[in-house]
Parts: sequence; C-alpha cells; structure tokens
Amino acid sequence: MGEHFKVGDHVAWNSEAGRVSGRIVKVHTQDVNYKGHIHHAGPDKPQYEIKSDRTDHVAMHKGPALTKLDR
Repeated sequence: MGEHFKVGDHVAWNSEAGRVSGRIVKVHTQDVNYKGHIHHAGPDKPQYEIKSDRTDHVAMHKGPALTKLDR
C-alpha cells in the first residue's frame, strides 16, 4: 500500500503535458463519479482530487501516481 496524502499536501504527477504539480483539495475514500467516469476508491486506496498550481484544472489520481513535494 502506498503513501496516504491529506488535503493541503503539495504533490506532483506525470501528465500528457509533462510533470505537473498541485495541492490536494479533497480525498475520496469511496467510489466517485468525476467528469462522467467512476473512479474506484476505498479507505485503503483513496483517490485524490488535486488543483494544478499553474491552471484551474482539477485532476483525480491514485496515490501511487503522486510524489509529495517539500513546499
């Protein structure tokens, strides 16, 4: 099981446009319909809603896709 993050954590992930960073704005511990797609989540495998640092884009990712940043 990977690292669990919390609201406010600064994280980075890979996207089609390259490396992106942002802050976690919500942690989902049960399945959630996001942008027309069901994202499966549970207490042991949460999904993280993250707002990009550079844009207003909000993304949803699982913990293993994320790297915690210091700042």
